[in-house]
Amino acid sequence: MAAKPPNTINPSASNNLFAAGDMGTNSFKLLIVRADPTTGRFLALDSLKEPVVLGRDIPSTAGISTASQLRAVAALRKFQQLLLSYDVSPVQTRLVATSAVREAANQLEFLTLIRQSLGLEVDVLSGEEEARLTYIGVLQFHPVFNKTILNVDIGGGSTEFVIGKEGEVIFGASLKLGHVTLTEEFVKNNEISKMRDHIQRVIQQSGFIEKVAEHGFEVVIGSSGTIRAIEKAVFNGYCQSLMDNGWFFQGFRDWRFSRRELGDLVGKLCGEEGRMGERVRREKFFKGRSEFIVAGSVLLEEIFGMLKIEEMEVSGYSLGEGVVAEQLAGSFDAYDLNANARWGSVVRLAARFNKKKMMKSVALCAGIAKEMFEGLRKWNESGDQVKLAVSLDDKDLEYLEAACLLHNIGLFTGKKGYHKQSYHIIMNGDQLHGYDSEEVKIIALLVRHHRKKFPKLDHHSMQGFTKEVKQKFIVLCAIIRVSAIVQHYLPINGQNMEFSHSYEGFKLVLGQIIDHPLVPSNVHPIVKDLGTELSKELEHFRVVFQQKLLVVPSSTSKSSER
Repeated sequence: MAAKPPNTINPSASNNLFAAGDMGTNSFKLLIVRADPTTGRFLALDSLKEPVVLGRDIPSTAGISTASQLRAVAALRKFQQLLLSYDVSPVQTRLVATSAVREAANQLEFLTLIRQSLGLEVDVLSGEEEARLTYIGVLQFHPVFNKTILNVDIGGGSTEFVIGKEGEVIFGASLKLGHVTLTEEFVKNNEISKMRDHIQRVIQQSGFIEKVAEHGFEVVIGSSGTIRAIEKAVFNGYCQSLMDNGWFFQGFRDWRFSRRELGDLVGKLCGEEGRMGERVRREKFFKGRSEFIVAGSVLLEEIFGMLKIEEMEVSGYSLGEGVVAEQLAGSFDAYDLNANARWGSVVRLAARFNKKKMMKSVALCAGIAKEMFEGLRKWNESGDQVKLAVSLDDKDLEYLEAACLLHNIGLFTGKKGYHKQSYHIIMNGDQLHGYDSEEVKIIALLVRHHRKKFPKLDHHSMQGFTKEVKQKFIVLCAIIRVSAIVQHYLPINGQNMEFSHSYEGFKLVLGQIIDHPLVPSNVHPIVKDLGTELSKELEHFRVVFQQKLLVVPSSTSKSSER
């Protein structure tokens, strides 16, 4: 893993995979993304989180214990294995460490152990640099590039604040207030009032309140896992008084919560202390974060009060995505930090309804669709004449990938008719910022028609589209239907796919099948189901492209074709 982001990379020699490792005070996180060098968009392919909890040692020893160091090395070894499975170049990987390592008295000893054990270089971030990269990450998720924002990121050992606009940091600060260290010092001794006094004292002595008043802000955004957990609790009605069973029909929450809602949650969490039944409920909901959620929520409530914040938006992206974005800026010419603003609204909507495992699946669907699209575009433009009635461009690919990410967001209502529910969420939710009404409708219709009956050019839903748009839509529809079926039935490694054309037709060679052992005959049992379900879609493909398509899972000798 490189200690610094690369200055130059030849995109043609790269698989366009980038990775960021974040050695946090509470947990270590690895993010692997696929980047599009022509548009600046990136999409998470996989992630891994390990609860190392380095910060548990810092308050009492000022150093990282031997046990914690061994947990850290074990976590980083898992990161290496995942990076190797995706064939991510070390040059396109950056490993950073934050508060616990930054404050550790034995930092040099710890970093030497990592280097000697694993051959990895770690970039220890200053508090200000951590805050800056987190702000860059937030810009990839929220369309706030042109606004003055106050970003708050609560970590295990510190809290980072940034006031920024148009990608530039106006003011940044890092305060030694973290949910792990506060838990160790105060919550475990049931000293909530003392903790509040300590938080207020640290903030007041920092001069931060005056700086915020001097510069001002238009929007407040929270970007840490703790803040996302708080928003999730509010959204899911963790406090019974906040439950609203009709949330969708009244407009679902869009990654935000109010000061009142935060106060209700803090009261609920603090009231649970000492009551076994309530604590079990909390641990079930917050899982690994339950131990630290009281400290994190009280800290945030104090920040709200002292800075007079009434509402906070919440970012699904944070430090890891900021590290990736900066890597891309150093790797691709003329990379625009605002390039993901529009695409971010697609990811934001997908992440609202899809959990981590499902996000990984829809990212794979998008990867299959992208491979097919680019192969078809190359075939269409080769030779003396265009084979299709239309030419395909980068915007068409964006619509296709967006539809892949959103095609199953309606599953929360049940499997029956979920494609229609997904369509209605997209059309009626006003969530795809930066897309005009026709573009939103194209994405929604691709989602609506990714399964069941294949649409015709004269389908009533396409009224108002030009002939060219209708023809492009049919092409994209054929692609997403194949992609969705393959992704659903085959747990494959999406990094080794290949889409090609010969005189026999098209061939989609899939990556190695993973997660499921092969049966003794060496034929993956799920491939049989794939052949049954895929046959109709292959026929649709043949009609649209006047060419047959052969689908070959690389770890089996069986294939599906028409």
